[in-house]
Formats: sequence, C-alpha cells, structure tokens
Amino acid sequence: MGLNIREIIPRKEIEITSLRGKLLCVDAFNILYQFLSTIRQVDGTPLMDNKKRITSHLSGLFYRNVSLLSEGMKLVYVFDGKSPALKSKIHEKRGKSRDLAKGKYEEAKQSEDLVSMKRYSGQLTRLDDEMINESKELLEAMGIAVVQAPGEGESEAAYLCRIKEEVYASASQDYDSLLFGAPKLVQNLTLARRRKTFSGYVEIKPEIIELEKVMNFLEINLDQLICLGILVGTDYNPRGIPGIGQKRALEIVKKYKQPVLIFKSVEAQIMSLPEEDQFNWQDIFELFKKPEVIDVDFKFGKVDEDKIKEILIERHDFSEDRVNKQLDKLREIKEKQKQKGLDKWF
Repeated sequence: MGLNIREIIPRKEIEITSLRGKLLCVDAFNILYQFLSTIRQVDGTPLMDNKKRITSHLSGLFYRNVSLLSEGMKLVYVFDGKSPALKSKIHEKRGKSRDLAKGKYEEAKQSEDLVSMKRYSGQLTRLDDEMINESKELLEAMGIAVVQAPGEGESEAAYLCRIKEEVYASASQDYDSLLFGAPKLVQNLTLARRRKTFSGYVEIKPEIIELEKVMNFLEINLDQLICLGILVGTDYNPRGIPGIGQKRALEIVKKYKQPVLIFKSVEAQIMSLPEEDQFNWQDIFELFKKPEVIDVDFKFGKVDEDKIKEILIERHDFSEDRVNKQLDKLREIKEKQKQKGLDKWF
C-alpha cells in the first residue's frame, strides 16, 4: 500500500544505462510483492512448480536481476526485520482487502472473466518465511549482497543511502523512503520494460526522485514532508484523514509549518474518525525520524552456479535451458568485472 504523494512529487525519467556502475539498496519486501503480484499467467494464477509452490518471486529475482547486473549495477537487497506495533493496522487492512479480493476472484473465475481474475488475483499474494529465506539464498548465490534490517527494510535502505558514499540510491515503489530521508529514490527499477495497456504497449522507464529537489519544489523541509505524509496516510495510519488529499495536505503543512500546529489544526478531524482509524501523530512522526537501523558492511559473494541450479531447477522445476542461458550471462558479467579490475593496473 504505502504512502501516495505521486501527484505533487517532481520526478525524472532516466535511462537504465544511467545507473551503470551505481550501487542501489533495494527494498526487498516491496520488490518481492511486486514480483508476486505481477508475474502471473493470463488467468492471474502465479507461477508454480510441480508441487504447487509459488515461484513468481524467484522468477523475478533471477531473470530481472540478471538483466540489471548486465547493465553494470551493483545491488544490495535489504530485508525487513520486526515491524513496529503501529503497522498492525496496515496488516489488518491488507487482510480485509485480501478477503474481499478472494470473493471477487472466485466470482470472476465462475464467469470465466480472465481480465478480472488477473486483477483480483494480484491482491491475494502473501510472503511467507520459506519464500523469504529462499529469496535470500538465491540472491546470495547470484553474488548479490543481502542485508537483514532490524526493523523496516525501507528505513534501513534509506539510512544506508544516507550514510554510505558508495550507495547511489534506494530502490522501491513506495514514497515512504523519502520520509525516512533517502536522498535519492529510484522507482520502476525491476518492472518489465513494457506494459500492456488497452491502447497497446507502453515503455516503462526507471524514474528518479531526489529528496532535496522534492523539498525545494514543495517549499517544505523534511519534518513538514513527514507531516504531509501522515495527513495523507502512511502504513502506520493507512486511512490518513478523509477529505485531505495530497494538495490539501501540502496547503495545511505550508500554512501551519510546525508539526504541533499542523496537527492541532486537524485535531477535531482525527478525533472524529472511527476509533480503529484514530492515530497519535507524534508516535508516527517518531518512527520516521528515529527508525531502528544499523550500519552494515556489504558482502558480495561469488556466483554459485551449482546453488542456483539446485534452487531453481532441482527444487522448483525451472527450465534448465533458460537457467543455463542466464548463467552464461552472469559469467560474462563477472568476466567483464574482472577485466575492469585488471585494467586499473595498466
């Protein structure tokens, strides 16, 4: 779900080639959910192995990441740790949404409505421990660094982006990264390069959002941006304040400026919400300002072809030919990296 401030945020389309040589911290859960919801068959059924275990996430991780590595990027996947207690509201809301989608999916299935089946099936995805552990296993076997965050992966990625010179940007579809202080946010990184629409195919390019440019454009600071997000609705208060959209929230923030005054001005509206949707803005503000994060060193291991084959082909029935073709690409990538390393000495 996440924060939606797309209408008021300046962004810039970039070519994938502009990220060559850059190190990106990827919000792992965000990307895994993206793969689970988008990599599906015509009727919306996720990819599965012979034992009916979902493999859409492994397919996305393997094929899309080989493509990104081929473009010369270095990737660090940051996984969520323990969620803050406040996030229970979003988990509850997602559970209700899944239940609703399940009913609509069954109706569409009975009427053989493939379009609706695909639409609703994407909302039924869940990420379990086995999926998470196998994802880490596969990434490490591909030579991609994995970081286990103590708290939210998104806040950890933003923190590493802030403190480490070698990190170019965070990669996530969610705007919460900006509230956590990520200097640069790259979106659409792992999406398919072309998307089918009613009028045909459209090209999807990565977009970059720079926090400093956002604040300058909106004429607010980071504290005020956090307040704006809380007014609209974050993962910690998913409903936000009904009737206050992105533009109205910006007006309120610019008018009252100080967090205390901003939320004093909407106190009556917060209190008029159903009890389960009411929120304490200070608690949410603190989660964005002082998230649980740690400094870590990145470990980029060697590509373990045998491990990749064991996970994908032996465990999950992936096509041996297709996997081997991607492994050939990985080998070429590593050879190029070695050559670049040798070139520095001449």
